[in-house]
Amino acid sequence: MPWDRNQMAERAAQELEDGMYVNLGIGIPTLVANYTGDKDITLQSENGMLGMGPFPVEGDEDADVINAGKQTITELNRTAYFDSATSFGMIRGGKIAAAILGAMEVSENGDLANWMIPGKLVKGMGGAMDLVAGVGRVIVITDHNSKSGAAKLLKECTLPLTGKAVVDRIITNLGVFDVVEGGLRIVELAPDVTEAELREKTEATLVA
Repeated sequence: MPWDRNQMAERAAQELEDGMYVNLGIGIPTLVANYTGDKDITLQSENGMLGMGPFPVEGDEDADVINAGKQTITELNRTAYFDSATSFGMIRGGKIAAAILGAMEVSENGDLANWMIPGKLVKGMGGAMDLVAGVGRVIVITDHNSKSGAAKLLKECTLPLTGKAVVDRIITNLGVFDVVEGGLRIVELAPDVTEAELREKTEATLVA
């Protein structure tokens, strides 16, 4: 059966290695903080926090400790706080090893659209454009299809782009994919998901 949001986040956490500095985007990526386990991972939030902990248990929330998505989170004994200029200096300076971001659309050559839908009110791009340009590796977590059933892994994005050819790996509720020459390579399927089902729900070219 397809992975749920938490299982997608747990799978994304498997991509991280000891010593990495990692930025988590808003949405499903924020859940990755709950699944880093014993790994020595330092999570960064572009609103000015280095060393994010997991989400707090109910009753222990601190409204002053939030991530970029304005969700309450916890701090660690090594957490540091700073202004946005310093935060983006880290990102633009290549200090962040990976970013885990959400997406509205991803093309088969790694183009990413994750910040606006024309005609709809949005809060703004945030740090997404800087992240895809400045980090070492971009991992996307997204549902494989929209609520209407439309494919989100496309031959070409139809929405305004965040970055061109910037995505390295995609994790959806149906599986894991790498952006390679000629399309997307299937790395892993979610339990009980068949390749035939995957191909039916994917517009992008799937390659061996």
